[in-house]
Amino acid sequence: MSRLTTRLVQALAPTTVASAHCDIPCGIYDPHGAVLAAQTVAKMVELIGALDGTSPADRNKFIRCVTVKEQHAEIVKHEVQVIWSDYFKPEHLVANPDLHTKVWNLLKLAGKNKQNVDAEAAAQLQAGVKEFADIFWSTKK
Repeated sequence: MSRLTTRLVQALAPTTVASAHCDIPCGIYDPHGAVLAAQTVAKMVELIGALDGTSPADRNKFIRCVTVKEQHAEIVKHEVQVIWSDYFKPEHLVANPDLHTKVWNLLKLAGKNKQNVDAEAAAQLQAGVKEFADIFWSTKK
């Protein structure tokens, strides 16, 4: 590298090193997306349960509802994982020592909702996401 290039690189180099808890240090976290996604899973299960399945329109609606149910169960997983991995800090774990277990169970429950059409599992998913959201909001006080 020439002396001029070296001087230019040094002049343009940042003087402050920043660190962040996530890829983009926005600091904006909200479990609302997971809550809505869990509600959507439950609604799709309800709609699937109401189909008789004999008409082409019902078969089409079934396929569409299953697709949406699975997509939204995956959204639950993604939203919860981002908050769990990027937002929660050691002090939050002190206040909520079973948080890792609750998140692990919630992620497993989201997977169960992808695999099955089960109203009870959908209700459990909604309750688990609500509990996760409540824990999240309790850390904001």
